[in-house]
Amino acid sequence: MTEHKIWDPFVRVFHWSVAALFLANALIVDDDSRLHEWVGYAVAGLIVLRILWGIVGPRHARFAAFAPTARGVTGQIADIATRRRRAHLGHTPLGALMILNLLLTLLAVCASGYMMTTTAFWGVEWVEEVHEVLVTWAELSVLAHVAAVLYESHRTGINLPRAMITGTKRVPDDIRIVE
Repeated sequence: MTEHKIWDPFVRVFHWSVAALFLANALIVDDDSRLHEWVGYAVAGLIVLRILWGIVGPRHARFAAFAPTARGVTGQIADIATRRRRAHLGHTPLGALMILNLLLTLLAVCASGYMMTTTAFWGVEWVEEVHEVLVTWAELSVLAHVAAVLYESHRTGINLPRAMITGTKRVPDDIRIVE
């Protein structure tokens, strides 16, 4: 096994904080409470910080480092289909698509939630419906994300949840690393 320091502390704290806050708002906190709003503001603030960090942060935190390409996505799908085990030190191409999906969806959830608190959109049904649809999409995306992480961890032999906790990916010696 070779160890590679990948995820800096900000990326890891961001990841687990947004996960916890989203789950709290989706499953625990009353939708009509002030706390629900403040948790939403916290998620929005974290996403803004992550976007900034994606521009100025270390290599693997930068969006430029994991911008998905059609070739990368089809290559990863081919790897899965042919059971070829290759390691991506940062996000995989499919993982990058999921990250972009989650960031954009959560921003839209926060924006629609904020709109519902304004005078202009207070009680406007379509805003509430958009918010609910976006939350449902985010929940489905989170489930797909977790399933994919577990599947890829099993398929490649790289414990991805551990890497997001420790910041270090442990790559089996028999796996080729691709950037």
